[in-house]
Amino acid sequence: MHLFEEWISQAEQRATTRPLVSLCYAQSLDGCVALQRGRPTALSGAETQRLTHWLRSKHEAILVGSGTVIADDPQLTVRLVEGQNPQPIILDSRLRTPLNARLILGHPRPAWIATTEAADPARRAALEAVGATLLFLPQDRNGKVELMPLLECLAQRGVSRLMVEGGAQVIGSFLTAGLVDLLCVTIAPVLLGGLHAVEQALFHAPRLREVHVERMGEDLVVWGKLN
Repeated sequence: MHLFEEWISQAEQRATTRPLVSLCYAQSLDGCVALQRGRPTALSGAETQRLTHWLRSKHEAILVGSGTVIADDPQLTVRLVEGQNPQPIILDSRLRTPLNARLILGHPRPAWIATTEAADPARRAALEAVGATLLFLPQDRNGKVELMPLLECLAQRGVSRLMVEGGAQVIGSFLTAGLVDLLCVTIAPVLLGGLHAVEQALFHAPRLREVHVERMGEDLVVWGKLN
């Protein structure tokens, strides 16, 4: 994966107002990330779990959706490898993040929560009271955080490399918006018939370039460039 690291390191040389975005997730052979929404499913083997932690260590921030926080209560640390924990970011237009989530109370770097001005004031106050930093951003026609203003906000906060882990709605949103630069997908040798990683039609059909495939344990890792 040394070439992937080289691509990530080139973020500082990019002439852009947003961070480099790496989309990294695990799926089954039939393209599913879980059996069903809200029901987490362990897919990665030991070697690809370490790969995920290594990838986290190469980014300054890591983003997941509020649905992933509610279902998985992830830590998003680099505990399996040496390196610095990235800044966790939760995409949460409706401020559904639990007040006792590990990203709020148990992480060395309490989360930034990307939301909108329409978010409930009481939830705003409660999350700020337990240490979360709220980022207020424009909303799209569906009331969700607009991704490009979010990325520009992160760049202004010094983030040049962002890793996006999911879940399915977040994966689809970044792909639909054309905001993914690098893609790294772990494919586990199992069939789930469940929640697909990409749920919505991608009419522009993004195609991976400079494709690489590696076997790690029983898993396959496919990676390359999208932008």
